[in-house]
Amino acid sequence: MTPGDLWTRVRSRYVRDVARFAWRRPFKFQTTVPIISFTFDDFPRSALHTGGAILKRFGVTGTFYASFGLMGKQAPTGEMFLAEDARAVLDEGHELGCHTFAHCDAWETATRLFENSIRENQLALAKIAAGASFKTLSYPINPPRALTKRRIAKYFICARGGGQTFNDGGADLNYLRAFFLEKSRNNPGAVKDLIDRNRRARGWLIFATHDVCKNPTPWGCTPEFFEEIVSYAISSGTRVLPVIRAWEILCSEPRS
Repeated sequence: MTPGDLWTRVRSRYVRDVARFAWRRPFKFQTTVPIISFTFDDFPRSALHTGGAILKRFGVTGTFYASFGLMGKQAPTGEMFLAEDARAVLDEGHELGCHTFAHCDAWETATRLFENSIRENQLALAKIAAGASFKTLSYPINPPRALTKRRIAKYFICARGGGQTFNDGGADLNYLRAFFLEKSRNNPGAVKDLIDRNRRARGWLIFATHDVCKNPTPWGCTPEFFEEIVSYAISSGTRVLPVIRAWEILCSEPRS
């Protein structure tokens, strides 16, 4: 291992630890039925027109995290959503979440600029869907710096990161853990095992990905893989809900 590789590993660990332990907003929950949320970052058009269509066939809905600064553009994760796609998400009962206007790197971006991008994204949403507002956030690119994590609490009910695991009996509402499907898109068995473990723990498993298409980018998955995972989630007896709806359900559950 070169000194550069060592520094990269140390820095990555530091960034992850800051996100995990700084400015936590603990949320304890217990539920008799486990929950899974399917989420899509960046909001490529394929996320709705393919991924969303698969969810619809199973009678469930998901969460689409939009950066309105990317609307109508070509990005590394594919062709981005259009205004009519954002309206369709709301009309079809999905959740439209915030991913900042400029798709700001949550670690590299100064907190003040990150906040400005949150507000700009909300204004952009209001222009295409009067009365709509973001309730949840997905941090773009990297885990958040400490002050950013603290500040987002005044804008959102909860915010989602990564971590490749599920939320078990409790969560940090400023940094919900999630599992990126593309990291195991060639190993559906590993994803199904995670669904089973979440079921036994009666936890909240949040899946994340980007594009859903025949030839996915490194950050997406194929329709066949995505449908297999959705089907398994449904057959496991898990409730499949958008992030905001899952939070509402967990808040309404009796607590010991």
